[in-house]
Amino acid sequence: MTASTPTLSSLPAVSEEGGLDRYLRTVRQFPILAPEEEYMLARRFHDHDDLEAAHTLVTSHLRLVAKIAMGYRHYGLPVADLVSEGSLGLMQAVKKFDPEKGFRLATYAMWWIKASIHEYILNSWSLVKIGTLSAHKKVFYNLRKIKSRLGLLDNRDLSPDEVTLIASELGVSETDVTNMSRRMAARDGSLNRVVGEDGDIEMMDLLKDESPNQEEILMEQSESGYRMALLDGAMDGLNDRERDVFTRRRLASEPETLEDLGKEYGVSRERVRQIENRAFEKVRKAVLRNASDNNRRAMETREAAMAGA
Repeated sequence: MTASTPTLSSLPAVSEEGGLDRYLRTVRQFPILAPEEEYMLARRFHDHDDLEAAHTLVTSHLRLVAKIAMGYRHYGLPVADLVSEGSLGLMQAVKKFDPEKGFRLATYAMWWIKASIHEYILNSWSLVKIGTLSAHKKVFYNLRKIKSRLGLLDNRDLSPDEVTLIASELGVSETDVTNMSRRMAARDGSLNRVVGEDGDIEMMDLLKDESPNQEEILMEQSESGYRMALLDGAMDGLNDRERDVFTRRRLASEPETLEDLGKEYGVSRERVRQIENRAFEKVRKAVLRNASDNNRRAMETREAAMAGA
């Protein structure tokens, strides 16, 4: 039987009204379990899928979630979200906890709670992923603490000596330390940030619109129509077989093979290639000739208009 765990909605949450203090008062009302109680509840849950037992195991450790979540407040993320993510980790710990191993649930759950919070912080810190390697995560979660201990400011570049010292302490490369320090000092900016003195201009208003304007669209449509007209006019000089081969070989989104066309017309592949090349050359010359004639007529029209003016 596959065991299920309580849902997040069935647990206390940090509300906007009471805030963290009210949540802490609520979770402190759940009793701490004695080792024997914890063991029996874990057995009932895993052996009989007893959801009440699972709920008791989870609620009795919510104060542990709050304690761990409070340790990550300096990342600037809502405490309510940290608590929620930690609670998800706790529920996973309860689901996978084996009481026969001989250690307490709190010892086991601590790692699941931290892992869940760590993942949330990594995903929330930046739209561009901070990093997934263990070395990146080690630097991310320890750099601020080490810089605080050394009295270093978060928003300035580290000196070479400082980078060497931190890299040595963490057992990672100096490049990892330098890159992470710069990433953590430069949080993602919002395009809706107000930049005008009167508060009526957002950063987005100052960005250049790279999309084509109406004039460019009309010019492109006109140019495209002109090219199609030249092509259609040039193809008028082809016989039926040349037009068919040229269309199916040069204008189709999925050109047909020489072999298939050869079988259809009862000729060799090489003969189809010759027909295609001859048709292409006719079309090319006709397009150039018609374009030249059109340009000459347009120039004559402009000259006549200027003379009349």
